[in-house]
Amino acid sequence: MSAVQPVMASGMANASAATEKLIRLEKLSKHFGSHKVLEDIDLEVEQGEVLAIIGPSGSGKSTLLRCINYLEKPDGGLLTVGKLQLDATKPPQRAQLKELRSGVGMVFQSFNLFPHLSVLRNVSLPQERVLKCSRKQAEERAMQLLDRVGLADKAHQYPGRCSGGQQQRIAIARSLALNPQVMLFDEPTSALDPELGLEVLAVMRELAESGMTMLVVTHEMGFAENVSDTVMIMADGKIIEKGPSKDIMRNPQEERTKRFLRAVHDR
Repeated sequence: MSAVQPVMASGMANASAATEKLIRLEKLSKHFGSHKVLEDIDLEVEQGEVLAIIGPSGSGKSTLLRCINYLEKPDGGLLTVGKLQLDATKPPQRAQLKELRSGVGMVFQSFNLFPHLSVLRNVSLPQERVLKCSRKQAEERAMQLLDRVGLADKAHQYPGRCSGGQQQRIAIARSLALNPQVMLFDEPTSALDPELGLEVLAVMRELAESGMTMLVVTHEMGFAENVSDTVMIMADGKIIEKGPSKDIMRNPQEERTKRFLRAVHDR
């Protein structure tokens, strides 16, 4: 399996330096009725950074990712990706959403593949619809990506004939096909048994090594410590601690972080 090379979206300006912030959240908030799911989230992510987001269930981790690509509209705050800025207090324009989603790929817990389409068409069709590629161009690009995630031999099969780990790798290839600047992963291995999960984690490790900016909600503590650059702990809709991965995982400063990590390690 060869390394996946990052490709940048044409719709959003590429950050010009490794220290430039690619994502910036300012006082981002989200509530469902009276329940505050996210409360005044401030976050900056540099280009090429891999951020692992961990914390107890119900802490707002998945909602945070869904707000970043506007699958859930935030209720307050500012979201900046590249040079595109969205004010959550204003309705987004269609062109803004198109630009945002063309540059932000997302991989979910469930694979969300089209069962009636071949693996190849699952990866090529979005390119035709979103990027307006010809079918020939889209399928050539799809084959390159399937080869890179180790699944070129599955191109003409249907997703139902593939294992869960293979389907998740197909979903990653599909997201990469739209040339994102940023990849969001929402617990991509949680529905997989450990062996199949390792296949997916290997692809994600290669993406990280190739320089892709990634935000990963995960329960894989090994990935958080050894692959990500930064670990962020969330609880009760807030960021309670954030810092270099090994520092946070081995020597957390906040008592809430210590309790969470003890609970994880005692399982």
